[in-house]
Amino acid sequence: MAVNRSYEVEYCNLELRFDRRQIQNLIRELIQDGYSLYWNESEHHFIVSVRTGRKLLKLRFLRTMGRYKMVGDYLVRDEKLSLWIEKLINDSRGHAVVKRIHDRQVLRIENIMFGEIIRLVEVSGMEHRIIFQKRPQVTVEDMVQAFKSNRAELRAGVLRLEIDYELAVLHEAIQNGWQEAAETSKEKLKTMRLEMLQLEL
Repeated sequence: MAVNRSYEVEYCNLELRFDRRQIQNLIRELIQDGYSLYWNESEHHFIVSVRTGRKLLKLRFLRTMGRYKMVGDYLVRDEKLSLWIEKLINDSRGHAVVKRIHDRQVLRIENIMFGEIIRLVEVSGMEHRIIFQKRPQVTVEDMVQAFKSNRAELRAGVLRLEIDYELAVLHEAIQNGWQEAAETSKEKLKTMRLEMLQLEL
């Protein structure tokens, strides 16, 4: 299968969740698409190795509580496989930071949460331009209710969304060497972590 050398997409901090039947369907889809692959399973992992050109791409699924979580960073040079991974992210409402690369230059960075792009940054040399940014789906009313509520689990749910979003912001700041933004983000995460620990007591 031909691999386009100038086409590259890097999927970082990927986190997608599946059950066993869904993984079997994924394997079937890849075989139907003409990919050569094999898989092996241990007590903690399920690994699917897909051949693209001369290389093997190892998709890692971590077994957790009877389900599977696809984790890790992947560099994909096969356009069809890349589209397949993006469909997975969308269908499983997963999280990822996606870097679109051409001729070894990062052109775009997409932060995806729950299958949706929440932040899109265009890169040109050292320049970074935010094209699109979406706040998490938590309204002011949700926040007020959560703070007023005695139910810790309601606040914890909102807090998890905030932490997920802030982690995506921190990851991007670190990747781009934005030191001040990274420090601000770390401070926010410290405060959120303390609140989460208090809620869990």
